[in-house]
Amino acid sequence: MSETQLARTVPVRGRTSHPHPPQLARELGAEFIGSALLAAIVIGSGIMAARLSPNDVGLQLLQNSFATALGLSVLIMMFSPISGAHFNPVVSAVAAATGETSWRQATTYLPAQVAGCIGGAIMANLMFAETAVSWSTTERATGSNLLSETVATAGLVLVIFLLVRSGRGSLAAPAVGAYIGAAYFFTASTSFANPAITVGRMFSDSFAGIAPTSALPFIGAQIVGGIIGGTIAAWLTPRHLTKS
Repeated sequence: MSETQLARTVPVRGRTSHPHPPQLARELGAEFIGSALLAAIVIGSGIMAARLSPNDVGLQLLQNSFATALGLSVLIMMFSPISGAHFNPVVSAVAAATGETSWRQATTYLPAQVAGCIGGAIMANLMFAETAVSWSTTERATGSNLLSETVATAGLVLVIFLLVRSGRGSLAAPAVGAYIGAAYFFTASTSFANPAITVGRMFSDSFAGIAPTSALPFIGAQIVGGIIGGTIAAWLTPRHLTKS
């Protein structure tokens, strides 16, 4: 599971400031909490889906995707005024590369996002009376899944930054939720599209989990997708056309 750059960082393009310590602490807290809740939603709904529909994988996927799409949209609306609601290192990196935020901010967000997703995975396991850490055994690193992750991540980045760079960042929350919900079904990998959530999913041997041996290839594919999506978004919305 997501992960967006919203209107909070958009109004003054190409000009980023270094936040004061209290502000930075709030931003990192928002990224940590939002990432933790995102992981809990993705993994918790996966565990619940497997228990509710043990013999119907299609229904499990529908339940998991529906909860994730709704939950992600809500989290973006909650946290975007504080941190931009990235929850995703690829989104933060593209935001820095396109001038929507600073590289300093993007790099400070990364550990908060990863730690949040790990914490959220452990919380989801405990809520369902599972072992706090149960390493996933689900191998996913096939050629089709890696291509799917590249496509899913590129599409996610395009959705976010075409909206943000055209002055429609307020639509990102429902748009990102809808895109991720759809991508669960049109990609073979079920659209992780986020290195932080990929790391978090390693900690749960459940419907939404991923084996540690598959995580690194997935993250590599997501980085490639982020580069592709960010490049296309910057090309389609050059600054001289998007400045207000």
